[in-house]
Amino acid sequence: MEKSLCILASLLSLGGLIHGAESTTESFSFLSNYTTPASVEWTVTVEERSRDRVTPTAGTKLFSSTVKEKQHDSKENPVAREGNNRVDKEEEEDREDPKTKDKKAELDCPPLGLESLRVDDSQIRASSYQRMGLGPHRGRLNIQSGIEDGDQYDGAWCAEFKDQHQWLEVDAVHLTLFTGVILQGRNSIWSWDWVETYKVQLSNDSVEWQTCMNGTQEAIFEGNQNPEAPVLGLLPVPTVARFIRINPQTWYSNGTICLRAEILGCRVHDPEDMYPDHQERGSMDNLDFRHHNYKEMRKLMKSVTEECPDITRIYTIGKSYMGLKLYVMEISDNPGKHEVGEPEFRYVAGMHGNEALGRELVLNLMQYLCKEYKKGTQRVVRLVTETRIHLLPSMNPDGHEVAYKKGSELAGWAEGRYSYEGIDLNHNFPDLNSIMWDAQEAAGDASKVSNHYIPIPEYYTQEDAMVAPETRAVISWMQDIPFVLSANLHGGDLVVTYPFDCTRDWAPHEDTPTADNSFFRWLATVYASTHLVLVNPDRRICHYEDFQMHNNIINGGAWHTVPGSMNDFSYLHTNCFEVTVELSCDKFPHASELPVEWENNKESLLIYMEQVHRGIKGVIRDKTTKQGIENAIIKVEDHNHDIRSAANGDYWRLLNPGEYKVVVWAEGYFPSMRHCHVGMEPHPTICDFTLIKTPIQRLKELRAKGEKIPKDLQLRLRALRMRKLRASTKAINRRRKSQMRRARSS
Repeated sequence: MEKSLCILASLLSLGGLIHGAESTTESFSFLSNYTTPASVEWTVTVEERSRDRVTPTAGTKLFSSTVKEKQHDSKENPVAREGNNRVDKEEEEDREDPKTKDKKAELDCPPLGLESLRVDDSQIRASSYQRMGLGPHRGRLNIQSGIEDGDQYDGAWCAEFKDQHQWLEVDAVHLTLFTGVILQGRNSIWSWDWVETYKVQLSNDSVEWQTCMNGTQEAIFEGNQNPEAPVLGLLPVPTVARFIRINPQTWYSNGTICLRAEILGCRVHDPEDMYPDHQERGSMDNLDFRHHNYKEMRKLMKSVTEECPDITRIYTIGKSYMGLKLYVMEISDNPGKHEVGEPEFRYVAGMHGNEALGRELVLNLMQYLCKEYKKGTQRVVRLVTETRIHLLPSMNPDGHEVAYKKGSELAGWAEGRYSYEGIDLNHNFPDLNSIMWDAQEAAGDASKVSNHYIPIPEYYTQEDAMVAPETRAVISWMQDIPFVLSANLHGGDLVVTYPFDCTRDWAPHEDTPTADNSFFRWLATVYASTHLVLVNPDRRICHYEDFQMHNNIINGGAWHTVPGSMNDFSYLHTNCFEVTVELSCDKFPHASELPVEWENNKESLLIYMEQVHRGIKGVIRDKTTKQGIENAIIKVEDHNHDIRSAANGDYWRLLNPGEYKVVVWAEGYFPSMRHCHVGMEPHPTICDFTLIKTPIQRLKELRAKGEKIPKDLQLRLRALRMRKLRASTKAINRRRKSQMRRARSS
């Protein structure tokens, strides 16, 4: 009885763990072997909290036996119904009462972590399984299978037998208040398998089990009607136990018993717990760790500018299909202006709307930079004063709104991934790779074909081209600002990829390196080697590919071909180098996991930005006017990828340590060459160039102005013509001699 009272007291302290939208009174149950023989009931006032947890649809009743999420129908998309009216009322909405929040009527316990891998494989058991590739460790929500069925990385747990005695068991390790189960079918392109109804059983010792009851009858929970849409089943009475089992009762008639699952539950403090009570790792940074919808994101960005007005600026680069603005936060000691010699950096997140972690990390980053700058943290002060930073948290706000409304665990693997028009934005940029490779093959000599600033093809610019407005906005942004370095933040795996993403002839996967392969590998390694999960050699793979054998980095084409990727476009159309970071196995982690994810990525985000100061930089000027020369071409010997100078003549060329021969030329100028040394220090080598106009260019400019030609220029032009005359005479004489020799021989 003393132990029961201790547990009861600990549950009364769960106010910080259990949240609902209304102040309600709920009933909770304990398994009998943890209480007196009679069942114990306990009431608690559930706090109101903003939407940052797993949520079924509004109006869901807590004590219904099941809660099923309907599949998304784009014709009834709430984002579509709001349309542009939403954007027109942005300022008015920002002034609304901040206490106005979505109402929820269910308990708010977080997932145990099957999807996020917090639950170890050893904590999951099953009654049986068909083979290792369909073992209990594969029964994790949203886990993905490989291309072929039958390997060790299949897409669900599948029981060996088709009867009602099969089960999947999860050991929570500690005493837990279980509140619900989320179920999916099997992920496979060849098989259709899912569980249609199931029971839930609970235990404290994994020997004696009690079936979850709905009144006087055993509760039957509604499962899936297809393999992918997650379905949430809430326990009629949330129950305290350690072990939980999912016991399938019926399944798809043409399939077998297969499922992927997540368990919802709140940890209960037990003073007699035999396992050490390790404090869960979080973050010491005072940041807004929750998921933000469009309106909340806008408010947060506005609050950052109010806190740090001297170093921040918010601007928009366009609108989504539904009229939501694509907001960018600029952080610089001189916001709103490009400073000569200062490189431009960008982070882009939310290209796939359901990959929400990148969005939240970018929002965390802007808060962190603001706060640390105010504190005088030297590393951050140096970044802000020496770099112009641009942060785009949501490239696909329409998609994110769809995923956000479902909630972190119920959006599934693809809900909200695409734009409102159904476009995958990471396949929507011009395929400049094929244009360059085709031109090289036609020329027979790659050196005769442009290797940079490849123009956008005509078909892509037409009004009826299948190009998303979000893509058009980002391309225009890239062309307006001379970005040097970027990263595209994704989710769903743990790896850093680098260009090229598209393979030659669109082969399914093939290593396809760029001319800057060594530096791209360095960039990818910098991020991966400082990510707290990626560096763990004992970590479990997310789905079916083990990237640790590649040191957690991989060429994009070697992973899978992605024609029209933003990375490749950025490299071939602009000066900017860009990699893709797959941040986490879980695309849309629960809000409770965001502090840990921030700590996993914080150092990586900072050190990657610092790489913009690697290599060489300088200003290319006219010798006479001292003005910067725009569009001068900078060529590094043995690197078949050139860059160009910005409007003020400044340039940045990312390079690994070494000695380089650099040649610069511009239209109307004589070329100039320098040897530049790049050291190991994390700052660039200054390599300025001064170019001299050719006499012909000077003559053109004077004639255009109607000015008199100076005598020295006349003499230089005369000397130049004489040299050309002598050279042409020699060529003619050689040709005549060759013709005479052939005539004699014949």
